[in-house]
Amino acid sequence: MTRRAPALDLPVQLDRKAPLHEALYRALRDAMLSGRLAPRSRMPASRDLADQLAIARGTVVACYAQLASEGYLQSRAGSGTFVAEQLPDRFFAAQSGSKAPSRKLDTGVPQPRVLTQWAERVRTPFALVGRRAARPFRAHIPAVDAFPIELWTRLLARRARRDETLHLAEADVRGYRPLREQLVAHLRVARGLSCHVDQIVIVPSVQQVVDLVTRLCVEPGEQVWLEDPGYVGARAVFEAARVQIVPVPVDAQGIDVAAGIRLARNARLAYVTPSHQAPLGATLPIDRRLALLAWAQANAAWVIEDDYDSEYRYRGRPVPALQSLDRNGVVVHTGTFSKTLLPSLRLGYAVLPDALVEPFISAKSITDRFTPVLHQAALSDFIAAGHFGRHLRRMRELYAERRAALLEALERELGDTLEVAGSSAGLDLTVFLPRGYKEQRIVSALAEQGIEVHPLAPYSLRARPRPGLILGFAAFSPTRLQRSAAQLARTIRANSA
Repeated sequence: MTRRAPALDLPVQLDRKAPLHEALYRALRDAMLSGRLAPRSRMPASRDLADQLAIARGTVVACYAQLASEGYLQSRAGSGTFVAEQLPDRFFAAQSGSKAPSRKLDTGVPQPRVLTQWAERVRTPFALVGRRAARPFRAHIPAVDAFPIELWTRLLARRARRDETLHLAEADVRGYRPLREQLVAHLRVARGLSCHVDQIVIVPSVQQVVDLVTRLCVEPGEQVWLEDPGYVGARAVFEAARVQIVPVPVDAQGIDVAAGIRLARNARLAYVTPSHQAPLGATLPIDRRLALLAWAQANAAWVIEDDYDSEYRYRGRPVPALQSLDRNGVVVHTGTFSKTLLPSLRLGYAVLPDALVEPFISAKSITDRFTPVLHQAALSDFIAAGHFGRHLRRMRELYAERRAALLEALERELGDTLEVAGSSAGLDLTVFLPRGYKEQRIVSALAEQGIEVHPLAPYSLRARPRPGLILGFAAFSPTRLQRSAAQLARTIRANSA
């Protein structure tokens, strides 16, 4: 017995005023020429299409035969009927060269499509396509080759094989509860947080946290603090949301809270990176942390604490998170596994004040509904079994070795030229060039040699810091870092002021 192909609905409408054969022919041909029926896509069986359109099957068979004779359709014995891979050229030539026949619905000159003001404001600082393999000194990326991929694959496969409805149906918008429970325990110990499981929401990225909190807490035109220089991803969110960005200066101790109060006491939100300021690397001292919290409490403002790579500290004792000092529920603490595990994992978390939990999960539910569950379940197992803690310890040792190799090479090659800032934590460090050096010229010259560096200037709004470069070290071996540092030195000297 011959099996029929499953029924496929086609998005076609027939002009019932024309003869049915002609109407069907035009509808199918237009669908193919417009791309709604893509080359090589399967056509419905003639009986199914006839039932869908409420016409005689013979009409469909005759129409299919005509389209096949003209080169639009191809029949494959035992497989069905498919749209041809190459459609007849004469119809494309007629569209592009000669004037198309007018239709009753045409109203004259086509009107341009108009996008919203929000669309015009959106400017992403991120790459929109995958980049080739990392080259020194690409910043903000971990050593993906040191990730225990075989272990991770086993955990993921074991979860995928389980017959758990939880992983197949809709999920809690807050995230997989066992993972959130693991995070409560981890963050209490590693970051000093005081939180409960219902305050934690699993997200695909810190970007979503900044976006949703901004939309929930700040009206267009109201003021927000942004470190200057500061994280370009947060700036992009604020610009798109049409809030007023107040650049707050950053010095060797991080954001200058007193300056922020002078500039915009009534701001509604402050975005800060207190554990490892992005991009200068400072750690915010206790007096400024307390002043920031006191300002937020007194002015009914919120604080987003981006704890993006605080797990990697190479000197001194670990610094507790700002949220650990918050007694009034003003801090939104957020972090990511993109730096500790894999960038492509796309898992992060928000620790929300109780007052923001319900508004946040409501907002998240109408943007992406919920974060996919399977990787959350595998990550929960990864943490529960102790693999995450062991991985962090191994990476600290590995990155400390690579950081030391880069610092040694920079001192040897450029000790009289560069000043290193913020090298005590994270996956990269910033170096200052003497005044008068042209960042972009050096960046372009290095790119021609296969070396990637970020200039410091794009991170600044109002501030005009010394010219500088951001150098990532985490993803590269000591030998490669030292060799690339020699190239860096030669290029900087060749492009001196």
